[in-house]
Amino acid sequence: MKIKKLQLPWHILLCLIVFFMLFPIAFAVSNSFKTMSDAFNTILELIPARPTLENYQYVFRKLPFLKITLNTLTIAVTVTAVKMVSSLFAAYSFVYFRYRGKTILYFLMLTTMFVPFTVTMIPNYLLVSKLGLRDSIWGVVLPELADVIGIFLMRQAMRSIPVSLIEAAKMEDIPDWKIMKDIVLPLIRPAIISTGIIFFINAWNEYVWPVLILKTTEHYTLSLALQMFVSAEGGTQFTTAMAVSVMTILIPLTLYIFFQRQIVSTFAMSGVKG
Repeated sequence: MKIKKLQLPWHILLCLIVFFMLFPIAFAVSNSFKTMSDAFNTILELIPARPTLENYQYVFRKLPFLKITLNTLTIAVTVTAVKMVSSLFAAYSFVYFRYRGKTILYFLMLTTMFVPFTVTMIPNYLLVSKLGLRDSIWGVVLPELADVIGIFLMRQAMRSIPVSLIEAAKMEDIPDWKIMKDIVLPLIRPAIISTGIIFFINAWNEYVWPVLILKTTEHYTLSLALQMFVSAEGGTQFTTAMAVSVMTILIPLTLYIFFQRQIVSTFAMSGVKG
């Protein structure tokens, strides 16, 4: 297929954008297999001249890496599961239930998207401390169990279902939980998968809140483990940090590669109806 002359600059621009987005990943993978001296001497060479597993071995010797990975996975899975359940129930209520003030309540809820994290950080920290959940992964999980973005995306997905289908089910006296399970959920499955993946990746990569709550190494997440190899004074165990980075991105990147179509379609669908 020939590219029109007017389209050529856009193709070049898109190729450059893709290159600059993928280069940091290739850079991290490459330098994770280099020694410190090789990394600084050949920092931009993507194929290591003398590849080594020394950095990965050092990480497993230095840290309880499997425990840290399990902590991160537990937080991400728990947050994702509870967020999805709360988002689905809230969205179903906003779409299919009729009650006074529903629209006002929905738009008030949407305004919370514009509240900075720094505003809620101190109240959440005090609450978690009072509950005795500091230095616990459950202290990280607790303030993240609901998400207005998830409610918005699920509501938009449910609004794409013909209303007549739901009304016909209600005329047959089918209870709401069965309508949701047998009709609504199968029809919005792509949106559920993609939103769940977005929740998972956000929880997996979370740094600011865990660093406030978690204090001991055995409770760390992968983001905090990476920070251990980068000092505040600007020094760094560069190649080891790259090894931790590679291991940190493996699961989220794999999920995105397999489900990228659902993610794109969900965001495209979110703008169909207001």
